[in-house]
Amino acid sequence: MRFIIEILLTGLAFFIGARLVPGVHIDGYGSAIIASILIALANATIGFILRLLTFPINFLTLGLVSFIITVLMVLLVDNMMTSFSTSGFISAAFLAIIVALLKAIFNAIAGEKE
Repeated sequence: MRFIIEILLTGLAFFIGARLVPGVHIDGYGSAIIASILIALANATIGFILRLLTFPINFLTLGLVSFIITVLMVLLVDNMMTSFSTSGFISAAFLAIIVALLKAIFNAIAGEKE
């Protein structure tokens, strides 16, 4: 049940982020949920491999490379979906920042229940 709530909240974060960041467009809440699932899958597969390969650089840049990889995964999903679009790297980066902040707020409000 927690997994489904996490997916719905992440979709909500993407939906709100698309409304706040100029240059990002999502057709609706359903598209936001699909985009968030695809970005999570891309981060878990391709992103994981890229993070392993770039670990030394990521360590030296204090996680900046990991953030760039996340933005690249957003751009990858942008190319895969017609109902989700970004105008470029900068708008995808701002979307990633907004989504991360909103997810942190959602987690702080919901609390960690184990």
